[in-house]
Amino acid sequence: MKVFITGGAGFIGSHLSDALLKRGDQVTVLDNLSTGSYDNIAHLEHNPNFQFIEDTILNEKIVDKLVERADLVFHLAAAVGVNLIVDKPLESMITNIRGSEIVFSMAHRYRKKILITSTSEIYGKNPDLPLKESSDRVLGPPQKLRWSYSTAKAIDESLAHIYYNQYNIPTIVVRLFNTVGPRQTGSYGMVIPRFVKAALNGEDITVYGDGKQSRCFTHVYDIIGALIKLSDNQQAIGDVFNIGSQQEISMEGLAQKVIELTNSRSKIVYIPYEKAYGAGFEDMRKRMPDITKIHNLINYSPTQSIEQIIQSVANYLRQK
Repeated sequence: MKVFITGGAGFIGSHLSDALLKRGDQVTVLDNLSTGSYDNIAHLEHNPNFQFIEDTILNEKIVDKLVERADLVFHLAAAVGVNLIVDKPLESMITNIRGSEIVFSMAHRYRKKILITSTSEIYGKNPDLPLKESSDRVLGPPQKLRWSYSTAKAIDESLAHIYYNQYNIPTIVVRLFNTVGPRQTGSYGMVIPRFVKAALNGEDITVYGDGKQSRCFTHVYDIIGALIKLSDNQQAIGDVFNIGSQQEISMEGLAQKVIELTNSRSKIVYIPYEKAYGAGFEDMRKRMPDITKIHNLINYSPTQSIEQIIQSVANYLRQK
C-alpha cells in the first residue's frame, strides 16, 4: 500500500515507518521537525519506497496532494508532552486542532481510511480504573493549560466520529498510554528517557511531587504492531481503542529501578509540581487502561516488561 504518515519523523512515527517499509509498503512522511528529528529517519534516506517532506500539516496544499495519492493515512502529528503544552499553549492548540481539521477534510475529499492517534490524557482526572473507552472525561477548568491538550485531542476524536457517521469515512481512533522506547526524547517531559539520561550521566533524577503517582508504560514496538493490525482490520473502523499496558509503577519506584538497571550512583531529588510547571498544575495519581476491547479484536497483549523498556532506552542512549 501507499501510506502517508503525518508526524512520521517523530518517535512513534519513525518506528511505524520502519515496520510498514519492512512489510513492503510505500511510505511518505510529512513532519516539520518541531518535536520530531531527521535522525529518526535518516537510515531510510536511500530506501526507494520512502519519501520525507519537511513541512507542516497546516499547509493545506501539501496535505491535499499527499492524502490524494495515499491508500491509508496515519495521523500522528501533534504537539506533545506536558512541557511543550504548558510552554507553547497557543501554538500547540492550533497544531492539534487546525492541523487535524485539515487532514480529516482531505481524507473526506478523497475518501481515504485514516487512523488517528489520541491519548490517555482524554480521561483527565477520572479515578475510576482501569479506564475503559467509554469512561467519562474528568477535567479541571479550561484556564489551567494542563488540560488544553486533552481538550484538543477530544476535538480530534469528535472529528473522526463525525466524519465516520456523517460521511462514512473509514476512521479509527487509538488512545495511547505512555509509549516508551528508543528514539524518544525527554526534552518535552517524557519521564523514562529523562530518568535514564540522568542516571547514565550520574546526575540527580528529579521526581515531581511525592513520587507516589503511578503510570503504566508500553514499549513502542508493541504499540506499532497494534496500530498496523488495527489499520488492517475492517471491524476497527468507526471505533476507538485503548493501547497500553497494565503493569503499574510509581515515579519513585521507576527512578529506583532506573538507577538499579543502569548501575548508576544518581540520587533521587523531589521537587514540587509548582516549581516544575507553575502554580496550580494538576496531575493524576494513577492512570491505567482497560485493554479488553483491543485484546478481543486483535489479540493484543503487551510483550515488554518495564525492565526491558528501561534497558532498551538505556542501550539507545548509550549508542547515541
